[in-house]
Amino acid sequence: MRKKLFLLDAYALIYRSFYAFIRNPRINSKGFNTSAIFGFVNTLEEVLQKEKPSHIAVAFDPPGLTFRHEEFEAYKAQREKTPEDIKLAVPIIKQIIEAYNIEVLEVAGYEADDVVGTIAKKVDKDEFDVYMMTSDKDYAQLVEDHIYIYKPRSGKSDLEVLNDKDVMKKYKLTHPTQMIDLLGLMGDASDNIPGCPNVGPKRAEALLEEFGSIENLLANTDALKGAIKKNVEENKEQIILSKYLATIRTDVPIDIEIDKFKRKPINEDALRTIFEDLEFRTLLNRILKVE
Repeated sequence: MRKKLFLLDAYALIYRSFYAFIRNPRINSKGFNTSAIFGFVNTLEEVLQKEKPSHIAVAFDPPGLTFRHEEFEAYKAQREKTPEDIKLAVPIIKQIIEAYNIEVLEVAGYEADDVVGTIAKKVDKDEFDVYMMTSDKDYAQLVEDHIYIYKPRSGKSDLEVLNDKDVMKKYKLTHPTQMIDLLGLMGDASDNIPGCPNVGPKRAEALLEEFGSIENLLANTDALKGAIKKNVEENKEQIILSKYLATIRTDVPIDIEIDKFKRKPINEDALRTIFEDLEFRTLLNRILKVE
């Protein structure tokens, strides 16, 4: 029987949880906003109970800059500062993950998606199906046989599990790795990846359908006409940089000790202490059976 490895993109899920309660935030009697924590725990519990992974880990972005910032100073520069309520929630979420006896992954200089990508590509696919839990479309480039995107439900929509064929259909690609070229051409506002000026998703899809890759496009700009020819030729370096920034690394220097990812019994005492302090009465009852 194949084993199931779930790799969770922590910040993608934390932000999603926080903003799900933005109109009606959860504030406990101490005045502490528990929205992000409560939402994250519910998401984690849903995965554990519904999917019953044999192995699981949670990846965090490290504090400080990454190799992308070194290459492009403006990377993610347009983003608003992390809300203070999320900053305060993250250490507690890490404590909760540790109380679940789930491995926390964080590598200096690399984002969570690079860590997830490296592990997803390196584990034995004869043994594991790998599910990358995230709402971030960048992960589409990593999907292949036995590597899936597990996209959490958003609002009323159901969760999505995307395989390589789903990714290609959804983004009109001939191979999942073309997602890198797509992002390199159209850019990604969420990460401040510039792309090519005046090239949106439809134009990027059309260029990839014709040329297959950014490299082939840039080698054959004489086949272009008018404004698009001018835009591409005048922004070659920016397009190449954008593809670099959009590429999820799969060579992060991390020792993959797969046994550390095995599901283990939770530390009920530690979890009870945290939940009581946060006043998570429903979770105390549902998870720890505390009346």
